[in-house]
Amino acid sequence: MPVERILATTEATDLLNLTKDIARNELAPEAARAEETGNFPHEKFELLGEAGLLSLPYPEAHGGANQPYETYLQVLEEISSAWMTVGVGLSVHTMSCYPLVEFGTDAQRERWLGEMLGGHTLGAYALSEPQAGSDAGALRTRAERNGAGYAVTGTKCWITHGGVADFYTLMARTSEDEISCLLVDGNTPGLVAASPEHKMGLTGSPTTELVLDGAPVAAERLIGGEGNGLRIALRALDSGRLGIAACAVGLAQAALDQALEYARQRTQFGRSIIRFQGLEFMIADMEAAVHSARATYLDAARRRDAGLAFGRQASVAKLVATDAAMKVTTDAVQVLGGAGYTTDFPVERYMREAKVLQIFEGTNQIQRMVIGRDLAGA
Repeated sequence: MPVERILATTEATDLLNLTKDIARNELAPEAARAEETGNFPHEKFELLGEAGLLSLPYPEAHGGANQPYETYLQVLEEISSAWMTVGVGLSVHTMSCYPLVEFGTDAQRERWLGEMLGGHTLGAYALSEPQAGSDAGALRTRAERNGAGYAVTGTKCWITHGGVADFYTLMARTSEDEISCLLVDGNTPGLVAASPEHKMGLTGSPTTELVLDGAPVAAERLIGGEGNGLRIALRALDSGRLGIAACAVGLAQAALDQALEYARQRTQFGRSIIRFQGLEFMIADMEAAVHSARATYLDAARRRDAGLAFGRQASVAKLVATDAAMKVTTDAVQVLGGAGYTTDFPVERYMREAKVLQIFEGTNQIQRMVIGRDLAGA
């Protein structure tokens, strides 16, 4: 079912139309097979780069498209509705570019940002560690100063694009009291990605540990100065949570569309099953969940675009949208009945993919904590 969008500019409308065309013709036809075989679609990110879709929310002065976050997130939703691995990958890449865009020097942006935004290099965000997931301040990876810059030692975990990324935006401890942000080349000696995790969903997207053993990182790759890493990381996560919210809405919309199509075509007792009130009400609730989840991320994006504080609203959007995606995809399987439990239809994959959305970029329990603490301090 096409989503009717109210867009502010002709340029935004053209971007959404381009995205829909790519999603329909280049992504959706290959998604199921690639997820079944676990093939990472690196060429699809190159395609998005060529189409200008990897640079949308960043300024033209830095090689971006200077689009509002509201527009970028709707593009992200469309991509996610066709292929979740690519949608999540785009969100992670965009978040990985954020520290360089917002906190880097002109010389750093001039050197690295063009390739990052043009699709020539793919990024990953390396914050979590085995003992430091939700508690980012507990990370132990060390960046020891030496004459040429830093020698980085430690283990990062749950790294989306681990082993296939061209660069890692990595947080490391530069002293006992300071965490800093480093832009680490993917080919750095002493940096090794472990074997990909065996996951229940998003199998086309590699998730790995990242092991660093004295990996040399030049001083010019320090972003934002020493001691600013945690602040940079948390700022990036605010925007990243909006990305995940948009991905969740795209996935939920795809599940709703599949359920609706099936319920219209499937007949029992002489009529389409959507005509039975029990199923009709279920699908109505699915539509309400998708619609309201979309409204939360658009509201937060508009606040961001207006220069207002949006951290609490980003957490609300991430919480509401990912919980909605889990519920809607589960209900889609129920609507299809036994057919929904088979791989003949994509809804079982959607349900498996939805679960991780409640976990990464901060679990939904962490989102509740962020929201509650912000309200308590308001």
